[in-house]
Amino acid sequence: MSTAAPPTTASALAAGRPRPLQALLRRRGLAKLLLLGVAAAALIPVAATAWPGAGWPAALSVDVSGPLNGASNWIIDNRDSHWLFVYVLGHLSNAVVLSVRAVYLLLLALGWTGVTAGVTLLAWRVAGPRIAATALLSFLVSGALGMWVPTMQTLALMIVAVLASVAVGALLGLAAGLSPRLFKVLRPVLDTMQVLPAFAYLLPVVMIFGIGVPAALLATVIYAAPPMARLTALGLRGADAGVLEAVASLGATGRQRLLTARLPLARKELLLGVNQTIMMALSMAVIASMIGAAGLGDRVYQALASVDVGAALAAAIPIVLLAIVMDRTTAAAGEKLGTDASAGRPRLLRGWPVWAGIAAVTAAAALAGRLAGSAVWPTGATFAIARPVNDVKEWMVNHLYSGVPVIGGTADWAAHFTNWVLNPLRDGLTALPWYGVLLVVAALAWLIGTWRTALTAVLAMAAIGVLGVWKPSMDTLSQVIAALVVTLAVGIGIGILAAGSKRFEAVLRPVLDVMQTMPQFVYLIPVVALFAVGRAPAAAAAVVYALPAVIRITTQGLRQVDPGAMESARSLGATRWQTLRQVQLPLARPALLLAVNQGVVLVLAVVIIGGLVGGGALGYDVVTGLATGNLAIGLVAGVAIVCLGLMLDRVTQPTERRTTGKGA
Repeated sequence: MSTAAPPTTASALAAGRPRPLQALLRRRGLAKLLLLGVAAAALIPVAATAWPGAGWPAALSVDVSGPLNGASNWIIDNRDSHWLFVYVLGHLSNAVVLSVRAVYLLLLALGWTGVTAGVTLLAWRVAGPRIAATALLSFLVSGALGMWVPTMQTLALMIVAVLASVAVGALLGLAAGLSPRLFKVLRPVLDTMQVLPAFAYLLPVVMIFGIGVPAALLATVIYAAPPMARLTALGLRGADAGVLEAVASLGATGRQRLLTARLPLARKELLLGVNQTIMMALSMAVIASMIGAAGLGDRVYQALASVDVGAALAAAIPIVLLAIVMDRTTAAAGEKLGTDASAGRPRLLRGWPVWAGIAAVTAAAALAGRLAGSAVWPTGATFAIARPVNDVKEWMVNHLYSGVPVIGGTADWAAHFTNWVLNPLRDGLTALPWYGVLLVVAALAWLIGTWRTALTAVLAMAAIGVLGVWKPSMDTLSQVIAALVVTLAVGIGIGILAAGSKRFEAVLRPVLDVMQTMPQFVYLIPVVALFAVGRAPAAAAAVVYALPAVIRITTQGLRQVDPGAMESARSLGATRWQTLRQVQLPLARPALLLAVNQGVVLVLAVVIIGGLVGGGALGYDVVTGLATGNLAIGLVAGVAIVCLGLMLDRVTQPTERRTTGKGA
């Protein structure tokens, strides 16, 4: 039996020590950058020679105005005769109108006494006396502001819209949470639904459904369903693997595992999804009023058309109060359902005598109101806040706009932010060659993901150039990046503080509700009055609107960290900062990534509003397209915003790699 000769010293070293090139390639990030560098060295000289200049070459652009105008004309010509409109969309439209009208007539039949008593008792039953007092005060304030009838109109629309949004979002999230393949397919669909500005799809929605409630409800569902879908998928995908394995070992079927393990474990994410859906739906109240939805949103829009901030605020306050009542009541109901279900005592759904008593008291209150001759709120019991609010706004403008000692005025802050942040970002992105932008996007997306992620991001940016809106897109991108950095820095910081203090979170919660549900149009005029027209107020509006979601999701993610891991870190002598940095933040990574995603989405959602106050670029194009009925201008700019959102999502959301042994 022969033995192999011992290896030589050189061969032994070669076998035991990796070669320099192999060592470099084993470092995944450096290998990706090396490949990109080789590709850039080969392709950039060709691109620079064939298409010189920084902007996207005109030869690579496509004019889509012809097909879009043709589609617009076809919809207008066939809306009253084609089977799709007559037998499908027509029936859907009628169902929406009948549902909203039925809810509205029920509210009117109950009168202000019946609605107030019913909502208060319902809140008491499912949420306790504090939420009941909040509901009672909210409806009394809405009536006292002279907004009872608009509040009932908005409440009817929101009840139907929230139910539809939760149903659609839950079904999409269920499919994405149970199937990784469907999750990958639905992710860009959800991105498009939430990033595509409402102004961009208002025009085709109005073309199909006409001005009225169906168009408003569909626009609301498109905007409000994605958070429910995302958080449902997050909760199902993040369920404790040990619990699922234990349930499976007991012989449970897939349906039983879903109902007894996955959904109960995802209860907090589901409740947060309902919360975000309510907030998103109510934030669409003003935009929906632009296409025929009556109610509080229409009052806000009409008041702002005459630059009457006080009257707009009087209609906006009931929107905020509705959001708070619906949020607190549904959250408390979900908590009780989860607790009772885990204990095997669904007491919330039992106790029919209590529910019968609530119905009887509500009917008695409604009858008493009608006998008293006041089915709607009595006009003599109202007060006006428009004039004092307008006086306060004028005082702020006169005393804070300029001339403030040491710190300067708000006009100076806006000018500094524009000159030191926004202008350098815009000029840098505009001056960078188009192929340089694609290369940077590819590098960022590939470093944190796979080559598919990088390809998707590059194709999204290339689509912007092909559509012929490269320059305004770079301007919009600069504003989004600046607003996003501020939003994430402030939002994650406040979220960390709220996660560490329940008292601070309780104080912060109503503030976040007001920030997220107050229509952007209301605080836009005082913001413009304080900061002047330009890109700075547009960025400020985006930060204010996106902050609440980032704070909520960050707080929720940090609170969900395994207490055992936290206790182990403390027992090893870790300080609070070390526990946060080495335990909480790494374990809350999925929630933090979702917070970044929602920050991107919500900042982009306000790009259009920014276009109304001097933000320009894509936001202004979308508004112009809607105002002139030009589908080519508005929809192309809206699609470009979606492409920006898709690119930003891919460069900020790491992609999970399959453990197949192959490189990315």
